[in-house]
Amino acid sequence: MEPIARLLIILRKVLRPTGRSIDDTDDLIQEAFLRLQTYRRSRHIDEPEAFLVRTVKNLYVDMMRQRARRGTHVTADNELLHLLDPTPAPDEVLVHQQNFQKLKGGLCELSPRTREVLLLYRIDGLSHAQIAAQLQISVSAVEKHIAKAMLHLSEWMAE
Repeated sequence: MEPIARLLIILRKVLRPTGRSIDDTDDLIQEAFLRLQTYRRSRHIDEPEAFLVRTVKNLYVDMMRQRARRGTHVTADNELLHLLDPTPAPDEVLVHQQNFQKLKGGLCELSPRTREVLLLYRIDGLSHAQIAAQLQISVSAVEKHIAKAMLHLSEWMAE
């Protein structure tokens, strides 16, 4: 089977549960392929199949929103919720992973006490008073550690 034919089958399966007409389905698929080609002009796409699936879902959601605004009938099973993909796009995941690795490097640059105070505050959600009591330091010292850490990390991430 040709790669394009296989992709068409996959994309039609993605849209099949929506109950859309064949014309609507083909229009959405055509638009997705057009966007893929346009996007490829300026960027590299590692997974064109994933790009097409996500694009076809997004186009369908956009179409349903437009129809809802115009007052066109939307089925009771709430098709929009069925197709919304809450997971971030692969490129977003990569950017977040890179930022996280950079942040870890910045955390390593902090003194052990400052890092501990910051983690208790931001990760564990403890208040300044709770941190002060736990570490047997003043609330003022906790505030200074947090301010020092936040300043360092913001500068670190900006580099």
